[in-house]
Amino acid sequence: MFHLRTCAAKLRPLTASQTVKTFSQNRPAAARTFGQIRCYTAPVAAEPFLSGTSSNYVEEMYYAWLENPKSVHKSWDIFFRNTNAGAPPGTAYQSPLPLSPGSLSAVARAGPLVEAQPNVDKLVEDHLAVQSLIRAYQVRGHHIAKLDPLGISCVNFDDAPVTVSSNVGFYGLDESDLDKVFHLPTTTFIGGQESALPLREIIRRLEMAYCQHIGVEFMFINDLEQCQWIRQKFETPGVMQFTNEEKRTLLARLVRSTRFEEFLQRKWSSEKRFGLEGCEVLIPALKTIIDKSSENGVDYVIMGMPHRGRLNVLANVIRKELEQIFCQFDSKLEAADEGSGDVKYHLGMYHRRINRVTDRNITLSLVANPSHLEAADPVVMGKTKAEQFYCGDTEGKKVMSILLHGDAAFAGQGIVYETFHLSDLPSYTTHGTVHVVVNNQIGFTTDPRMARSSPYPTDVARVVNAPIFHVNSDDPEAVMYVCKVAAEWRSTFHKDVVVDLVCYRRNGHNEMDEPMFTQPLMYKQIRKQKPVLQKYAELLVSQGVVNQPEYEEEISKYDKICEEEAFARSKDEKILHIKHWLDSPWPGFFTLDGQPRSMTCPSTGLTEDILTHIGNVASSVPVEDFTIHGGLSRILKTRGELVKNRTVDWALAEYMAFGSLLKEGIHIRLSGQDVERGTFSHRHHVLHDQNVDKRTCIPMNHLWPNQAPYTVCNSSLSEYGVLGFELGFAMASPNALVLWEAQFGDFHNTAQCIIDQFICPGQAKWVRQNGIVLLLPHGMEGMGPEHSSARPERFLQMCNDDPDVLPDLKEANFDINQLYDCNWVVVNCSTPGNFFHVLRRQILLPFRKPLIIFTPKSLLRHPEARSNFDEMLPGTHFQRVIPEDGPAAQNPGNVKRLLFCTGKVYYDLTRERKARDMVEQVAITRIEQLSPFPFDLLLQEVQKYPSAELAWCQEEHKNQGYYDYVKPRLRTTISRAKPVWYAGRDPAAAPATGNKKTHLTELQRLLDTAFDLDAFKNFS
Repeated sequence: MFHLRTCAAKLRPLTASQTVKTFSQNRPAAARTFGQIRCYTAPVAAEPFLSGTSSNYVEEMYYAWLENPKSVHKSWDIFFRNTNAGAPPGTAYQSPLPLSPGSLSAVARAGPLVEAQPNVDKLVEDHLAVQSLIRAYQVRGHHIAKLDPLGISCVNFDDAPVTVSSNVGFYGLDESDLDKVFHLPTTTFIGGQESALPLREIIRRLEMAYCQHIGVEFMFINDLEQCQWIRQKFETPGVMQFTNEEKRTLLARLVRSTRFEEFLQRKWSSEKRFGLEGCEVLIPALKTIIDKSSENGVDYVIMGMPHRGRLNVLANVIRKELEQIFCQFDSKLEAADEGSGDVKYHLGMYHRRINRVTDRNITLSLVANPSHLEAADPVVMGKTKAEQFYCGDTEGKKVMSILLHGDAAFAGQGIVYETFHLSDLPSYTTHGTVHVVVNNQIGFTTDPRMARSSPYPTDVARVVNAPIFHVNSDDPEAVMYVCKVAAEWRSTFHKDVVVDLVCYRRNGHNEMDEPMFTQPLMYKQIRKQKPVLQKYAELLVSQGVVNQPEYEEEISKYDKICEEEAFARSKDEKILHIKHWLDSPWPGFFTLDGQPRSMTCPSTGLTEDILTHIGNVASSVPVEDFTIHGGLSRILKTRGELVKNRTVDWALAEYMAFGSLLKEGIHIRLSGQDVERGTFSHRHHVLHDQNVDKRTCIPMNHLWPNQAPYTVCNSSLSEYGVLGFELGFAMASPNALVLWEAQFGDFHNTAQCIIDQFICPGQAKWVRQNGIVLLLPHGMEGMGPEHSSARPERFLQMCNDDPDVLPDLKEANFDINQLYDCNWVVVNCSTPGNFFHVLRRQILLPFRKPLIIFTPKSLLRHPEARSNFDEMLPGTHFQRVIPEDGPAAQNPGNVKRLLFCTGKVYYDLTRERKARDMVEQVAITRIEQLSPFPFDLLLQEVQKYPSAELAWCQEEHKNQGYYDYVKPRLRTTISRAKPVWYAGRDPAAAPATGNKKTHLTELQRLLDTAFDLDAFKNFS
């Protein structure tokens, strides 16, 4: 195949009809290239204008001429006729005079026409210049668009700005070319039905498309179809037209948005509400996105947003009852629900209603959020993914998400980048999110020039090829059009899209803040700025769409709703019901008043048949002709032998917990870095064919005929984003076990915001239960500071139980009531069987609490870390405490010391105790569930050994680990009758040493302390 640089050769003399017929048969649908159907008479080098990009343009012209000679400029018609007749291309150009058949044959007989025609180079170069000009507008037209309603934009661009008609010389054109007609390339739609336009009109239309109140960034997208789609949406003449009815609807929505804020300001002028003044157009923008999405088949929209404008969105988009919002401003309102609640501009909402525009049902959920801006982004994504999963929406056609952002946070918060990078991953994609940036052009007090290094706050979206539509928020119709296009983009391509509402903030960061301290010039301009409602109303009145009385009637109607109806009713509200603001209800799981259906938990054991069946599948390859790695074959063989011996290790215990829940219809989702294989190569839940690329098998999905699906997915190298995503996934349904595993336990600290703001206090703030499970590998094994501690002290410090109060140990179902009252459950299992039970208990409980599990590393293969089937049969339960069961328990009166510990250190202690032959003098009790604290069981243990002194032993440093949590609770358990001594590492800044010898020395020292019966005599 050859490009049209072959025009440098003489074309075969064919008639136009013959030529069209020949090429239409051979021409492919997309690529315009020639077959080898002509002979050469001149070298390509002789015609330099036909090389490089010039040839592409000439090729376009040639095809257009073949199909219809009248579709191209007369000069091109003459050029192609002459070359077809035999003239060399460089001399084939003539003035655009009609050619008779006789003159055409004369040209064919004649030699070069150099004296009669100018060189064609100028013609080609001019058309190429026009193409470059069109592309410049498409690429950089947004640089000079009128985006800032204040007219003071400080956006700076490093590259050259677009040059317009006054400087067409930049492109090799001059003023005399402005009235010349140029054929339009296929990469623009400004012509509408016309294929050629004068240069002056080309520039005018490009200015209208790209340099008014809408700035479009899309030319970085590497998909031609998507680029063409966007060009057509913004370049087609007359495309942004609205009916009078649409304009009246827009005005009514602006009235509600504006008057809502004005009403709050009048009634509660000294209250923080983070109002929307300066971007009132957000409300009609969101409603337009929802309307268009509903029209395209979406019936569930999940939203996340910061605090600015939240009350307005709740009132006018979600349709929360106004009196429920107004009563939140009453300082005498009492809280009735469990928990501590949250401020009004953090609360979420769930509502199902009829969309008036489409007359279709739509469910709207606004996720509650903390003040940590953008932290809710991955949570919304996870909830959206879950809702899509549960309704079988594999393409995102029924459920979608909308995320609102502030300009400073969108540019500054790394979680935005992490969330974007989940957008197209198979196990995380939600098939497109519409991002709406409320671009106040300021942070709290920080100027954009100090807040970001990129020209726009939205540049982060370019990393995933998301188109970015900047729009002046003082042009409501432009905003509505952009929002329609954004919704259509998401529906068409199922990819992310960004709408940048360039606006301003009429007040300070909050209503009490004085912005003139730091932005005097900006706020002088804002004080002069006419509100967008007033501007748009005046425009519609001037157009005759509405008259002044109709406009005023619309205002008074909404004011009456606020003042006389909702505000009056709000005074009757005496109690704040936080559950009315729940963003993720679980219908049918609780009773009608939101209480658990029981306060008991059945046995978490299983029949031996089920255990054996799961074990056999876990140790086999349930797919034929599937070649696994030789090393994996040995692992599966070892699993099979364990099953025959009625024994499980850690990986097998997890397999049996998961498999049994799948049988009961519980969906399981395990996510995190390298979880498919497991960081320590113990899990192997996804098998890979060694001979066929990308062929995998998940045996867990081959357990039962009608089982629930099992999802196990390696995540991106993100903790903050992925943990937030899984938290959101777990919000959607109580009938799923959602687990996130850290690669190493201490890596959770980069997700600390999700832990601190959502997981730990989520139920207390928002009355929202969540059963997410965190698997955090933990253990001091000489691996250095970063691969040792999962920081248990942090989780324990945030537990909500009182260390100084002994609960009523005789209360019925004491252990279940403890679980119900806690904010999360923290465990460190020392046996695979107990790990199995705690995973199953997480689902069998009649309520949901986050579960933090410190999982082992060396115990995964420790020969003593095994459990027998007998520990997992019907009637067995999770053991909150595992008491001493050796010789010391047979003669408790002879026990001199009772050691309490948790997790892996137990195996170090038993080995040392045996080596010192102290099995009768020292008893060791394992605390498996650290929080809620098992006061009842530990009291029994202490009473069992009346002569024993008490010591807590841990491998962590004294200022870390569990000691500061356990000691006061143990003291409360025994009414402070005895001291609780400490055996462990000394306080330290780092979690562990990086020196192996030092590690072993420290370990031996703590073991010496634990078994030296005189160690604490000097302290008593």
